[in-house]
Amino acid sequence: MDSTADRTSATLPHSSNRAAPGLAFFVLLTAMSVLPVNIYLPALPDIADTFGASFALVNLSVAGYAIATALTEVVAGAVSDRYGRRPVVLVSVSIFIVASLGCALAPTVEFFLVCRMLQAAIAACFSVAMVVIKETSSGREAARKIGFAGMGWALAPMFGPTLGGIVNELLGWQAIFVILAALGGAVLVVSMRRLGETSHSSGSPQGTLLASYRQVAGSPRFWAYTLCMACATGTLYVFLGGAPVVMSDRLGGSSATLGLAMAVVPGGFVLGSYLTGAVASRFFRSHVLVAARVLTFVGLSAGLVVATLRDLHPVAFFAFCAFVGIGNGLTTPIVNLGVMSDHPSLAGTATGLSAATAIGGGALVSSVAGVALGTSDSPRTLLTLLLASASLALVAALWAAAADRNTATTRSTRAT
Repeated sequence: MDSTADRTSATLPHSSNRAAPGLAFFVLLTAMSVLPVNIYLPALPDIADTFGASFALVNLSVAGYAIATALTEVVAGAVSDRYGRRPVVLVSVSIFIVASLGCALAPTVEFFLVCRMLQAAIAACFSVAMVVIKETSSGREAARKIGFAGMGWALAPMFGPTLGGIVNELLGWQAIFVILAALGGAVLVVSMRRLGETSHSSGSPQGTLLASYRQVAGSPRFWAYTLCMACATGTLYVFLGGAPVVMSDRLGGSSATLGLAMAVVPGGFVLGSYLTGAVASRFFRSHVLVAARVLTFVGLSAGLVVATLRDLHPVAFFAFCAFVGIGNGLTTPIVNLGVMSDHPSLAGTATGLSAATAIGGGALVSSVAGVALGTSDSPRTLLTLLLASASLALVAALWAAAADRNTATTRSTRAT
């Protein structure tokens, strides 16, 4: 990490009578920001039957939610810089609770789809959680906490579909959204009790939102970290979209077996997040980022070499792909700190814009890879595509490391 961040020890403003939230609070906040993404997917056919609608129409709730999530990330981050972290969390969670109940009680499929998109308000909690951690912790301690908080962000989508499937089977799909509303209520209560205002500039907005975006986007270091995350996210998306195509038949066509095998990547993400929390306080930020991207590059390169020389067994294929998850688990917390480092007063704007860009960039990479997989569904082709995206992430990580060095040199020169 840069020396300035390491020397910084941010604390809650003296006007707040609340202690800084504990790590468990941030894990809860990040987990809830992503749990609604896929918890209801097993119930999609039943939802379509309830409304007498086509599966394709109900499935629009997936794409609509993704678009709404990206927009939420962009807007919520900037708004939190101007008016505070606490109001954004309380408002976004409140909207989520109402929207979840709306999904459960929806009289028509159109009403359901609108409420489903409004549920994306909860995505604001991820960006705010990252910023609050930075504002209540020293630089290296922040990396450790973000790493551990990222474990909640990774675990929630892993268990979400299983939980949703069980609830749908026992109580019906409406119960899924009632449970989400109840969990949102718990987050709201905890936030009201534990989350104080951490932004020193809240309540005194300077300039327009557009000016804030322009200031953040003018930083080369911001783009280095953001492009690294976009390519890393793209690598993950390519795996998620390509692995079922390439490996389904090789695993006997069993969706259960395929699901368990694909869990190695989210599992790797959890491991990477844990490693960040364990070692980030001992190393410079850019060193951890480059090491993470090299690890993914080497793992996928080894897989491609083996796949070129011989037929790749499914176990070996997923073992090599686990490096995608480990690398991303190490990368995500470091990137979040990196994009916030240039403009501390615009940390929310930077985090939200970076997250939205990463989502969009990852989707673009995945779309391009999907076209290539349409012509060849061999493991070697998929590993080549994964390696290409991972290579771009490594280049961006090296760029970020160089930008960090230049910034440190500039600050040192000014100090002397």
